[in-house]
Amino acid sequence: MTLFVRSQLATLAERLSEPRRFLQILAGPRQVGKTTLVQQAREAYSGTSHYVSADQPAAPDASWIEQQWRVGRLLARQGPALLVLDEVQKVPRWSEAVKMLWDEDTHNQCDLRVVLLGSSQFLMQQGLSESLAGRFELIRVPHWSFAEMQSAFDCDLDRYIFFGGYPGAAALVDDEPRWRGYLLDSIIEPTLSRDVLQLARIDKPALLRRLFVLGCNYSGQILSYQKMTGQLQDAGNTTTLAHYLKLLGGAWLLTGLDKFAGDTARSRASSPKLLALNTALISSQLGRGFADARSNGELWGRLVESAVGAHLCNAAPVGMQVGYWRERNQEVDYVLHYGQRVRAIEVKSGRSKGTLTGLGGFSRNFNAPPGLVVGTGGIPLEIFLTTPPEAWLSS
Repeated sequence: MTLFVRSQLATLAERLSEPRRFLQILAGPRQVGKTTLVQQAREAYSGTSHYVSADQPAAPDASWIEQQWRVGRLLARQGPALLVLDEVQKVPRWSEAVKMLWDEDTHNQCDLRVVLLGSSQFLMQQGLSESLAGRFELIRVPHWSFAEMQSAFDCDLDRYIFFGGYPGAAALVDDEPRWRGYLLDSIIEPTLSRDVLQLARIDKPALLRRLFVLGCNYSGQILSYQKMTGQLQDAGNTTTLAHYLKLLGGAWLLTGLDKFAGDTARSRASSPKLLALNTALISSQLGRGFADARSNGELWGRLVESAVGAHLCNAAPVGMQVGYWRERNQEVDYVLHYGQRVRAIEVKSGRSKGTLTGLGGFSRNFNAPPGLVVGTGGIPLEIFLTTPPEAWLSS
């Protein structure tokens, strides 16, 4: 499998060759090719390199980082050298150790280039903001887009909507039981049992798992926390559910979009719109195959709407917010908000969703440009999924 279709490879290779040193941070979900991408960057690097991963049964401590760093320094004595630390967020107090060692190299003019990889969004952000300000550049490696899956695996639109954007699973789509097993055993289970549990203390891990399943079943739908408690056993209070949903978002599995209200406080107080960030997470738990799902208009419509939302969230540039809007009997599937620009988006997949009263109502309420219809009668889905979200704010 090649990953040259990913723009992040060229970005990383270019930054490693620049005269000025910055820590390079690659952050993204499991099984999207971060390690393969950095291995390809190592092959293109002009000097020697050392790669090691902290993804071990027992998490190493900060001394492990110091040991690996010493190896990198030894290599740097002979010429340009690169140190790669994978899953670094699993090391307690990792950012403090990295800061100390990085500053020592800067003071001693040791030209050791360092790349850190991580699959835990919150722990990476916490470490970066607390200790490493001004020392790093972040390269986001999100779920694979339709354009990337099409380029690398000749994936057509319908298969992308059902099988999603996990490159490691692309070769298994013709054997659906095997594909499903790979998703459940190699992606979903390790992320829930290892990554999410490291984000914070989880008093009810079974509840977190049920919330993830519920979120996939209701992906693309607005669901209040009160209704979630009615669907889940031993759900506790709504604060616990909101916290667990945030943790699932930090692992790039499932998020809850806020209602766009033109006011941050009012938006965060709204019921979330649940959204799986890769449609494979939904399809792998359906209990039905691709052909069956494609022939079911209601189910296929939910997958299409989730694919559009996942594309917006995964491809949105830093600072762009993705939400939804609903007021009485008017609703808009997605709202893009970037600075002073805003755009409403309605997804039409052929299933009946009533009239498009939401788009007009949104434009009137927020003095916004006309909304966009994606799918039936509007922008072709294939074009929308291969276009950067920010392009729709200037069209």
